[in-house]
Parts: sequence; structure tokens; C-alpha cells
Amino acid sequence: QVQLVESGGGLVQAGGSLRLSCAASGRTFSGYTMAWFRQAPGKEREFVAAITSSGRSTFYTDSVKGRFTISRDNAKNTIYLQMNSLKPEDTAVYYCYGERLGMGFWGKGTLVTVSS
Repeated sequence: QVQLVESGGGLVQAGGSLRLSCAASGRTFSGYTMAWFRQAPGKEREFVAAITSSGRSTFYTDSVKGRFTISRDNAKNTIYLQMNSLKPEDTAVYYCYGERLGMGFWGKGTLVTVSS
């Protein structure tokens, strides 16, 4: 089992940047595929980005391609989401998700608010 703790959220103006972090407990972190999801007020949770266990492959939803970058540091048991050129529609609670051998785990989320 792994526990995930997100940090780095906050209030930023449109066009600004934030970097989210997700720290994981557990010795098998490097075996997990990791992802970021987000949930805006009144909307369903949606996929944002994912990274394979090795870090060699990344995936993004179309709306963040070219603006967000997911990365991981397996030595620090941490993944990151660098968010640039933020838009008001990026406002949401951002959740870290980890999956291995068919088992998935969620963090509690961190709030990102982008003002216009």
C-alpha cells in the first residue's frame, strides 16, 4: 500500500505557473504508474497527466498539452506537475493517483485557483 500527499497548490493569476508535488510513502513507489487528476467545482474528476513507472513515457489530456509537464523522481518517491500558462479553467482540486498490479491509491488533493 502507498500513501500519497499532494502539495503546492494555491492562488495564481492567469498566465502564471505552479508546481505541484506528490510525495509517496512505501518502498515500491518506483513500480507505480502515477497520474494527476483534477476536479473542478460541479464537475466530474478528470484525467490530467500520467507517467509510467520508469518515467520514460508520459501522457496528457489535450487541454494541458504544451502547458503542463509531469515528472517523477523515484529516489525521492515524488512526482511533480509543472503547470505553466495557467488559465481560469484550470481551477480545480488536483489529485495524485498511483496504480500498481491493479490496485490504485488516491491522495486527498490540493486546490489550485487561477484568477482572471
